[in-house]
Amino acid sequence: MSAYPGQDSFRTPIKIARRLGASKSGVHHWWVQRVTAIALIPLSIWFLFFLGALVHASYPMVLATIAQPVPAFLLIVLSLCLFWHGALGIQVIIEDYVHTRWLEVTLQIALRFGAILAALACVLAVLAIWLGVVPQH
Repeated sequence: MSAYPGQDSFRTPIKIARRLGASKSGVHHWWVQRVTAIALIPLSIWFLFFLGALVHASYPMVLATIAQPVPAFLLIVLSLCLFWHGALGIQVIIEDYVHTRWLEVTLQIALRFGAILAALACVLAVLAIWLGVVPQH
């Protein structure tokens, strides 16, 4: 029985008015986590073969291989998916296991900044190689 007269659920009237139920709040997070996980499967397999092909390559050969459009694009997509997926997973861990509110908020902010900074560093590194900014020795 609800605390509100004429209402048979536990949701507040504002949540009913905004149509915010259990399926409206966390579904996006859940879907993005699954989509990035599925995207990471073929990207990770490609990356392992890519690294395997470059094991005995020289430094200029590695730079030349990364500078090609398809490997550069796939490395950028891999980096973005990897950091997005990781940040979503760590976000859930923080939400579930950190019970001090100020610490939870601080960790969430640090997580977002760290993930964005690391993803940006990877993307910029690949772009620098792709655009020929990195000198070949």
